[in-house]
Amino acid sequence: MQVLAALVGLVLVGIILRDAFETIILPRRVSAQYRVSKLFYQATWQVYSSVGRRIKSADRRETFLGSYGPLSLIFLFVLWGSVLIAGYGLLLWATNVEIGSNSLYMSGTTFTTLGIGDFTPKTSLAKLVTVVEAGTGFGFFAVLISYLPVLYQSFSRREVQISMLDEWAGSPPSAGELLQRAIGAGEVEELVRLMERFEPWTAELLESHLSYQVLAYFRSQHENQSWLAALTSILDLSALQQASGAGKRAWASRRVYAMGRHAFGDLSQVLRATPDFGAHDRMSDAELGKLHELLAEAGVKVERAVFADRLAQLRKGYEPYAIALSRELLMDLPPWMPLSPRHDNWETTAWEGAAPGLLH
Repeated sequence: MQVLAALVGLVLVGIILRDAFETIILPRRVSAQYRVSKLFYQATWQVYSSVGRRIKSADRRETFLGSYGPLSLIFLFVLWGSVLIAGYGLLLWATNVEIGSNSLYMSGTTFTTLGIGDFTPKTSLAKLVTVVEAGTGFGFFAVLISYLPVLYQSFSRREVQISMLDEWAGSPPSAGELLQRAIGAGEVEELVRLMERFEPWTAELLESHLSYQVLAYFRSQHENQSWLAALTSILDLSALQQASGAGKRAWASRRVYAMGRHAFGDLSQVLRATPDFGAHDRMSDAELGKLHELLAEAGVKVERAVFADRLAQLRKGYEPYAIALSRELLMDLPPWMPLSPRHDNWETTAWEGAAPGLLH
Protein backbone atom coordinates (compact mmCIF):
# COMPACT_ATOMS: atom_id res chain seq x y z
CA MET A 1 0.00 0.00 0.00
CA GLN A 2 2.81 2.41 0.85
CA VAL A 3 4.53 1.81 -2.48
CA LEU A 4 1.24 2.30 -4.35
CA ALA A 5 0.51 5.49 -2.40
CA ALA A 6 3.97 6.82 -3.18
CA LEU A 7 3.55 6.12 -6.90
CA VAL A 8 0.12 7.80 -7.01
CA GLY A 9 1.52 10.76 -5.09
CA LEU A 10 4.44 11.14 -7.49
CA VAL A 11 2.12 10.97 -10.50
CA LEU A 12 -0.23 13.63 -9.08
CA VAL A 13 2.62 15.97 -8.20
CA GLY A 14 4.30 15.44 -11.58
CA ILE A 15 1.10 16.08 -13.57
CA ILE A 16 0.26 19.32 -11.76
CA LEU A 17 3.81 20.71 -11.79
CA ARG A 18 4.08 20.02 -15.52
CA ASP A 19 0.68 21.57 -16.19
CA ALA A 20 1.48 24.69 -14.14
CA PHE A 21 4.85 25.00 -15.88
CA GLU A 22 3.33 24.72 -19.36
CA THR A 23 0.46 27.06 -18.51
CA ILE A 24 2.39 29.84 -16.80
CA ILE A 25 6.05 29.68 -17.80
CA LEU A 26 6.51 27.80 -21.07
CA PRO A 27 5.64 29.61 -24.36
CA ARG A 28 4.12 26.63 -26.10
CA ARG A 29 3.06 25.68 -29.57
CA VAL A 30 -0.51 25.00 -30.59
CA SER A 31 -1.14 21.41 -29.61
CA ALA A 32 -4.02 19.00 -29.20
CA GLN A 33 -2.22 17.52 -26.18
CA TYR A 34 -4.46 16.97 -23.16
CA ARG A 35 -3.53 18.87 -20.02
CA VAL A 36 -5.25 19.52 -16.72
CA SER A 37 -5.78 23.22 -17.39
CA LYS A 38 -7.24 22.57 -20.87
CA LEU A 39 -9.62 19.95 -19.51
CA PHE A 40 -10.50 22.31 -16.66
CA TYR A 41 -11.43 25.15 -19.02
CA GLN A 42 -13.34 22.88 -21.37
CA ALA A 43 -15.39 21.35 -18.57
CA THR A 44 -16.07 24.47 -16.52
CA TRP A 45 -16.80 26.73 -19.52
CA GLN A 46 -19.35 24.26 -20.88
CA VAL A 47 -21.22 24.33 -17.59
CA TYR A 48 -20.83 28.08 -17.06
CA SER A 49 -21.79 29.04 -20.61
CA SER A 50 -24.82 26.74 -20.57
CA VAL A 51 -26.12 28.72 -17.61
CA GLY A 52 -25.31 31.99 -19.39
CA ARG A 53 -27.29 30.92 -22.46
CA ARG A 54 -30.41 30.70 -20.32
CA ILE A 55 -30.16 34.29 -19.08
CA LYS A 56 -32.54 36.33 -21.24
CA SER A 57 -31.32 39.82 -20.29
CA ALA A 58 -28.31 40.71 -22.47
CA ASP A 59 -26.78 42.95 -19.78
CA ARG A 60 -27.13 40.34 -17.06
CA ARG A 61 -25.79 37.65 -19.37
CA GLU A 62 -22.69 39.70 -20.20
CA THR A 63 -22.11 40.46 -16.52
CA PHE A 64 -22.41 36.78 -15.67
CA LEU A 65 -20.15 35.60 -18.50
CA GLY A 66 -17.65 38.36 -17.76
CA SER A 67 -17.05 36.86 -14.32
CA TYR A 68 -15.86 33.55 -15.72
CA GLY A 69 -12.32 34.61 -16.66
CA PRO A 70 -11.27 35.90 -13.21
CA LEU A 71 -13.19 33.16 -11.36
CA SER A 72 -11.66 30.42 -13.47
CA LEU A 73 -8.17 31.63 -12.54
CA ILE A 74 -8.97 31.39 -8.83
CA PHE A 75 -10.49 27.91 -9.14
CA LEU A 76 -7.62 26.67 -11.32
CA PHE A 77 -5.10 27.81 -8.71
CA VAL A 78 -7.14 26.12 -5.98
CA LEU A 79 -7.31 22.92 -8.05
CA TRP A 80 -3.55 22.89 -8.61
CA GLY A 81 -2.82 23.54 -4.93
CA SER A 82 -5.30 20.92 -3.72
CA VAL A 83 -3.92 18.18 -5.96
CA LEU A 84 -0.34 19.04 -5.00
CA ILE A 85 -1.23 18.88 -1.30
CA ALA A 86 -2.98 15.52 -1.83
CA GLY A 87 -0.03 14.17 -3.81
CA TYR A 88 2.54 15.19 -1.22
CA GLY A 89 0.20 13.90 1.50
CA LEU A 90 0.34 10.45 -0.06
CA LEU A 91 4.14 10.66 -0.22
CA LEU A 92 4.34 11.70 3.43
CA TRP A 93 2.02 8.88 4.47
CA ALA A 94 4.12 6.39 2.49
CA THR A 95 7.42 7.58 4.02
CA ASN A 96 6.29 8.40 7.55
CA VAL A 97 3.60 5.96 8.73
CA GLU A 98 3.63 7.38 12.27
CA ILE A 99 1.58 10.44 11.27
CA GLY A 100 -1.16 8.21 9.81
CA SER A 101 -4.35 10.07 8.88
CA ASN A 102 -2.71 13.41 9.66
CA SER A 103 -0.53 13.21 6.53
CA LEU A 104 -2.89 15.44 4.53
CA TYR A 105 -2.91 18.05 7.28
CA MET A 106 0.88 17.95 7.54
CA SER A 107 1.14 18.26 3.77
CA GLY A 108 -1.14 21.31 3.78
CA THR A 109 0.80 23.13 6.48
CA THR A 110 4.09 22.33 4.76
CA PHE A 111 2.94 23.36 1.27
CA THR A 112 1.54 26.67 2.49
CA THR A 113 4.75 27.16 4.54
CA LEU A 114 2.77 27.67 7.76
CA GLY A 115 5.30 25.58 9.69
CA ILE A 116 3.05 24.94 12.72
CA GLY A 117 5.27 22.09 13.87
CA ASP A 118 2.67 19.95 15.66
CA PHE A 119 3.68 17.06 13.40
CA THR A 120 7.25 16.41 12.35
CA PRO A 121 8.75 13.90 9.89
CA LYS A 122 10.45 10.94 11.57
CA THR A 123 12.35 9.28 8.73
CA SER A 124 15.06 10.68 6.50
CA LEU A 125 12.93 10.12 3.41
CA ALA A 126 9.97 11.91 5.02
CA LYS A 127 12.21 14.85 5.92
CA LEU A 128 13.37 15.04 2.29
CA VAL A 129 9.75 15.03 1.05
CA THR A 130 8.89 17.78 3.56
CA VAL A 131 11.74 20.00 2.40
CA VAL A 132 10.88 19.44 -1.27
CA GLU A 133 7.20 20.20 -0.63
CA ALA A 134 8.01 23.39 1.25
CA GLY A 135 10.22 24.52 -1.63
CA THR A 136 7.51 23.61 -4.13
CA GLY A 137 4.89 25.56 -2.21
CA PHE A 138 7.10 28.62 -1.94
CA GLY A 139 7.93 28.53 -5.65
CA PHE A 140 4.30 27.83 -6.58
CA PHE A 141 2.97 30.92 -4.82
CA ALA A 142 5.82 33.07 -6.15
CA VAL A 143 5.06 32.04 -9.73
CA LEU A 144 1.33 32.70 -9.28
CA ILE A 145 1.98 36.17 -7.90
CA SER A 146 4.24 37.03 -10.85
CA TYR A 147 1.80 35.47 -13.33
CA LEU A 148 -1.14 37.79 -12.59
CA PRO A 149 0.57 41.10 -13.56
CA VAL A 150 1.74 39.59 -16.87
CA LEU A 151 -1.76 38.37 -17.59
CA TYR A 152 -3.44 41.68 -16.84
CA GLN A 153 -0.83 43.65 -18.80
CA SER A 154 -1.65 41.54 -21.85
CA PHE A 155 -5.34 42.13 -21.24
CA SER A 156 -4.79 45.88 -20.90
CA ARG A 157 -2.80 46.15 -24.15
CA ARG A 158 -5.53 44.25 -25.95
CA GLU A 159 -8.27 46.52 -24.62
CA VAL A 160 -6.50 49.76 -25.54
CA GLN A 161 -6.77 49.00 -29.26
CA ILE A 162 -10.32 47.71 -28.91
CA SER A 163 -11.39 50.93 -27.20
CA MET A 164 -9.67 52.96 -29.91
CA LEU A 165 -11.61 51.11 -32.59
CA ASP A 166 -14.84 52.51 -31.13
CA GLU A 167 -14.09 56.00 -32.44
CA TRP A 168 -13.10 54.64 -35.84
CA ALA A 169 -15.74 52.02 -36.55
CA GLY A 170 -18.61 52.52 -34.10
CA SER A 171 -20.13 50.35 -31.39
CA PRO A 172 -20.17 47.55 -32.33
CA PRO A 173 -17.43 48.08 -34.91
CA SER A 174 -18.18 47.35 -38.57
CA ALA A 175 -16.05 47.55 -41.71
CA GLY A 176 -18.79 49.43 -43.54
CA GLU A 177 -19.08 52.09 -40.85
CA LEU A 178 -15.30 52.47 -40.73
CA LEU A 179 -15.12 52.98 -44.48
CA GLN A 180 -18.11 55.32 -44.41
CA ARG A 181 -16.55 57.54 -41.75
CA ALA A 182 -13.21 57.65 -43.52
CA ILE A 183 -14.91 58.73 -46.75
CA GLY A 184 -17.00 61.34 -44.93
CA ALA A 185 -13.89 62.84 -43.37
CA GLY A 186 -11.91 62.69 -46.61
CA GLU A 187 -9.29 60.52 -44.91
CA VAL A 188 -9.47 57.20 -46.74
CA GLU A 189 -5.66 56.95 -46.74
CA GLU A 190 -5.79 56.87 -42.94
CA LEU A 191 -7.07 53.32 -43.29
CA VAL A 192 -3.57 52.27 -44.35
CA ARG A 193 -2.16 53.52 -41.05
CA LEU A 194 -5.00 51.80 -39.21
CA MET A 195 -4.10 48.51 -40.84
CA GLU A 196 -0.44 49.03 -39.94
CA ARG A 197 -1.41 49.71 -36.34
CA PHE A 198 -3.56 46.60 -36.05
CA GLU A 199 -0.96 44.28 -37.58
CA PRO A 200 1.17 44.12 -34.38
CA TRP A 201 -2.02 44.10 -32.27
CA THR A 202 -3.20 41.00 -34.13
CA ALA A 203 0.19 39.33 -33.71
CA GLU A 204 0.20 40.07 -29.98
CA LEU A 205 -3.37 38.80 -29.69
CA LEU A 206 -2.29 35.53 -31.27
CA GLU A 207 0.76 35.16 -29.03
CA SER A 208 -0.89 36.16 -25.74
CA HIS A 209 -4.08 34.13 -26.20
CA LEU A 210 -2.13 31.03 -27.18
CA SER A 211 0.20 31.40 -24.22
CA TYR A 212 -2.57 32.29 -21.75
CA GLN A 213 -5.76 30.61 -22.88
CA VAL A 214 -7.80 32.23 -20.12
CA LEU A 215 -7.45 35.63 -21.86
CA ALA A 216 -9.85 34.43 -24.54
CA TYR A 217 -12.57 34.27 -21.87
CA PHE A 218 -11.82 37.76 -20.50
CA ARG A 219 -14.51 40.01 -21.91
CA SER A 220 -14.04 43.67 -22.78
CA GLN A 221 -14.84 46.46 -20.35
CA HIS A 222 -17.55 48.12 -22.46
CA GLU A 223 -20.71 46.82 -24.06
CA ASN A 224 -20.72 46.05 -27.78
CA GLN A 225 -16.98 45.40 -27.67
CA SER A 226 -14.91 42.22 -27.67
CA TRP A 227 -11.58 41.04 -28.98
CA LEU A 228 -13.45 38.73 -31.37
CA ALA A 229 -15.59 41.55 -32.81
CA ALA A 230 -12.54 43.80 -33.18
CA LEU A 231 -10.48 41.15 -34.96
CA THR A 232 -13.39 40.20 -37.22
CA SER A 233 -14.14 43.80 -38.21
CA ILE A 234 -10.48 44.43 -39.01
CA LEU A 235 -10.37 41.33 -41.22
CA ASP A 236 -13.64 42.42 -42.83
CA LEU A 237 -12.01 45.72 -43.77
CA SER A 238 -8.89 43.88 -44.92
CA ALA A 239 -10.96 41.61 -47.17
CA LEU A 240 -12.91 44.60 -48.46
CA GLN A 241 -9.77 46.48 -49.46
CA GLN A 242 -8.16 43.44 -51.07
CA ALA A 243 -11.31 42.64 -53.03
CA SER A 244 -11.34 46.19 -54.34
CA GLY A 245 -7.68 45.95 -55.41
CA ALA A 246 -7.00 49.35 -53.86
CA GLY A 247 -3.25 49.51 -54.44
CA LYS A 248 -1.23 50.37 -51.34
CA ARG A 249 -4.19 49.75 -49.07
CA ALA A 250 -4.46 46.21 -50.42
CA TRP A 251 -0.80 45.49 -49.53
CA ALA A 252 -1.24 46.64 -45.94
CA SER A 253 -4.48 44.68 -45.75
CA ARG A 254 -2.86 41.48 -47.03
CA ARG A 255 -0.43 41.53 -44.12
CA VAL A 256 -3.19 42.02 -41.55
CA TYR A 257 -5.33 39.39 -43.25
CA ALA A 258 -2.52 36.82 -43.06
CA MET A 259 -1.90 37.50 -39.38
CA GLY A 260 -5.61 37.58 -38.55
CA ARG A 261 -6.33 34.32 -40.33
CA HIS A 262 -3.41 32.75 -38.46
CA ALA A 263 -4.91 33.94 -35.17
CA PHE A 264 -8.37 32.62 -36.02
CA GLY A 265 -7.03 29.23 -37.07
CA ASP A 266 -4.84 28.67 -34.03
CA LEU A 267 -7.32 30.01 -31.46
CA SER A 268 -10.17 27.93 -32.84
CA GLN A 269 -7.94 24.87 -32.39
CA VAL A 270 -6.95 25.78 -28.83
CA LEU A 271 -10.55 26.54 -27.84
CA ARG A 272 -11.88 23.53 -29.74
CA ALA A 273 -14.21 25.63 -31.87
CA THR A 274 -14.65 23.64 -35.08
CA PRO A 275 -14.94 26.01 -38.07
CA ASP A 276 -18.42 26.10 -39.58
CA PHE A 277 -17.97 26.13 -43.36
CA GLY A 278 -21.71 25.87 -43.96
CA ALA A 279 -22.83 28.72 -41.72
CA HIS A 280 -25.43 31.30 -42.70
CA ASP A 281 -23.99 34.16 -44.78
CA ARG A 282 -23.12 37.18 -42.63
CA MET A 283 -23.52 39.56 -45.57
CA SER A 284 -26.80 40.38 -47.28
CA ASP A 285 -27.14 41.51 -50.90
CA ALA A 286 -28.13 44.97 -49.66
CA GLU A 287 -24.93 45.21 -47.61
CA LEU A 288 -22.86 44.05 -50.58
CA GLY A 289 -24.44 46.73 -52.74
CA LYS A 290 -23.86 49.42 -50.15
CA LEU A 291 -20.20 48.47 -49.75
CA HIS A 292 -19.73 48.57 -53.52
CA GLU A 293 -21.28 52.05 -53.56
CA LEU A 294 -18.95 53.22 -50.78
CA LEU A 295 -15.92 52.03 -52.71
CA ALA A 296 -17.09 53.93 -55.79
CA GLU A 297 -17.55 57.00 -53.59
CA ALA A 298 -13.97 56.55 -52.38
CA GLY A 299 -12.78 56.57 -56.00
CA VAL A 300 -12.24 52.80 -56.29
CA LYS A 301 -13.72 51.45 -59.52
CA VAL A 302 -14.35 47.72 -59.63
CA GLU A 303 -17.10 45.69 -61.26
CA ARG A 304 -19.64 44.47 -58.75
CA ALA A 305 -19.48 40.83 -59.91
CA VAL A 306 -15.69 40.79 -59.70
CA PHE A 307 -15.76 42.51 -56.33
CA ALA A 308 -18.37 40.09 -54.96
CA ASP A 309 -16.40 37.04 -56.12
CA ARG A 310 -13.11 38.25 -54.68
CA LEU A 311 -14.75 39.18 -51.38
CA ALA A 312 -16.50 35.80 -51.09
CA GLN A 313 -13.20 33.97 -51.56
CA LEU A 314 -11.44 36.05 -48.93
CA ARG A 315 -14.27 35.68 -46.44
CA LYS A 316 -14.03 31.89 -46.67
CA GLY A 317 -10.56 32.14 -45.19
CA TYR A 318 -11.64 33.46 -41.79
CA GLU A 319 -15.42 33.69 -41.34
CA PRO A 320 -15.99 29.97 -40.57
CA TYR A 321 -13.48 30.26 -37.71
CA ALA A 322 -14.96 33.54 -36.47
CA ILE A 323 -18.46 32.07 -36.44
CA ALA A 324 -17.29 29.00 -34.53
CA LEU A 325 -15.49 31.14 -31.93
CA SER A 326 -18.56 33.34 -31.63
CA ARG A 327 -20.71 30.35 -30.76
CA GLU A 328 -18.15 28.88 -28.40
CA LEU A 329 -17.46 32.10 -26.47
CA LEU A 330 -20.96 33.62 -26.75
CA MET A 331 -19.51 36.78 -28.31
CA ASP A 332 -21.47 38.48 -31.08
CA LEU A 333 -19.79 39.03 -34.43
CA PRO A 334 -19.93 42.57 -35.87
CA PRO A 335 -22.22 43.40 -38.79
CA TRP A 336 -20.81 44.43 -42.16
CA MET A 337 -22.88 47.59 -42.03
CA PRO A 338 -24.37 49.31 -38.95
CA LEU A 339 -27.64 47.62 -38.06
CA SER A 340 -29.31 50.88 -37.02
CA PRO A 341 -28.29 54.42 -36.04
CA ARG A 342 -26.81 54.31 -32.55
CA HIS A 343 -24.37 56.20 -30.39
CA ASP A 344 -20.77 55.15 -29.99
CA ASN A 345 -19.66 54.19 -26.50
CA TRP A 346 -17.70 57.42 -26.15
CA GLU A 347 -20.86 59.46 -26.80
CA THR A 348 -22.83 58.03 -23.90
CA THR A 349 -22.54 58.11 -20.14
CA ALA A 350 -24.23 56.15 -17.40
CA TRP A 351 -25.58 59.42 -15.96
CA GLU A 352 -27.38 60.95 -18.90
CA GLY A 353 -27.33 58.57 -21.86
CA ALA A 354 -26.22 60.27 -25.04
CA ALA A 355 -24.24 63.43 -24.44
CA PRO A 356 -25.94 66.59 -25.76
CA GLY A 357 -24.77 67.81 -29.14
CA LEU A 358 -23.15 64.54 -30.14
CA LEU A 359 -25.91 63.07 -32.26
CA HIS A 360 -24.87 61.78 -35.68
